[in-house]
Amino acid sequence: MHLYNNGIWGLAAEIISTGDGPEGSVQPLLDEFTTDAETRMCMVPAELHGERVDRALASLIPEFSRSYLQQLLVDGAVLLRGVLVRKPAARVSAGDALQVELRPTPQAQAFVPQAIPLNPVFEDEHLLVIDKSAGLVVHPAAGNWTGTLLNGLLAYHAGAAALPRAGIVHRLDKDTSGLMLVAKSRQAMDALVRAIAAREVDRRYLALAQGGWEGPRQQEVDQAIGRDVHNRLRMSVVRPDGGVGKPAQTTVRLLETQAQACLVACKLHTGRTHQIRVHMAWLGHPLVGDALYGGRPLWGMQRQALHAARLQLRHPVHGGLLQFRSTPPHDMLQALADSGLRYNEALVSSGFQD
Repeated sequence: MHLYNNGIWGLAAEIISTGDGPEGSVQPLLDEFTTDAETRMCMVPAELHGERVDRALASLIPEFSRSYLQQLLVDGAVLLRGVLVRKPAARVSAGDALQVELRPTPQAQAFVPQAIPLNPVFEDEHLLVIDKSAGLVVHPAAGNWTGTLLNGLLAYHAGAAALPRAGIVHRLDKDTSGLMLVAKSRQAMDALVRAIAAREVDRRYLALAQGGWEGPRQQEVDQAIGRDVHNRLRMSVVRPDGGVGKPAQTTVRLLETQAQACLVACKLHTGRTHQIRVHMAWLGHPLVGDALYGGRPLWGMQRQALHAARLQLRHPVHGGLLQFRSTPPHDMLQALADSGLRYNEALVSSGFQD
């Protein structure tokens, strides 16, 4: 069975075109959306005599990408004249019988509904606001094809499959907890994307960072962010000229500090990958537990101590003002207590006031 309905097609195309999924063109992934193995029998015609087996397969089964067919060869899913063939460079002859088992790819398994706790804090026919748990991946990608927020949304409501990225309009890192917006209608999705681009969605975070705070209690960090040239898994502060970085602005406000750590409130003005983590490391205060950017696993924190705590926006359809708050999860609260830093609603509220 091929998942060639408009919803899944659009979902796959959007994920790849926005860079949220695996690298490569859209078409191969769409062509390989099979959920059940299928055996295909082919006879090599005269015009393909002497051709490489992978090229012959690409010609005989054009709806699948050559890279996918080459992988099937390596995986032992192709018989040539009844004999297993694994080398793409093997030659075929006119009249040869080819038998191919078209197996589901990891990508095909990705876009399936899965019952995953979403922790909704608000919902109507257009909008869903969830309190994401730490450890939940937002989009399927290499290493995490299933068990993602996207999978959970496909199971949560029927309209998700008809929306790009199942309605996800922004992301949190896997190990960042807190509030996320999800659209449930195309009207809401388009409006939310515009609002985020226009900086009309107010997103604020709590971060537990290493080192005692020095200097002004509030700092405006205006430092472009780009891919780290020495480690492709990292982002870094880079020069904005030359096209290697994108503008990134974060307001960082001190809430509490002591000799070893500080609690800060961060307001995003842009939404770059790892923005708060990169800017805090640039300030000399990497987040506790954030090994990628120099943080240490202090006070039991095995992940970056970052929580999306406040969210304010106008409803994307009705226009009414919406405000949401989320208390950090147990691991972060325990780390705050063990570090000797205070946490209470009055403190946080004062730190989030402009």
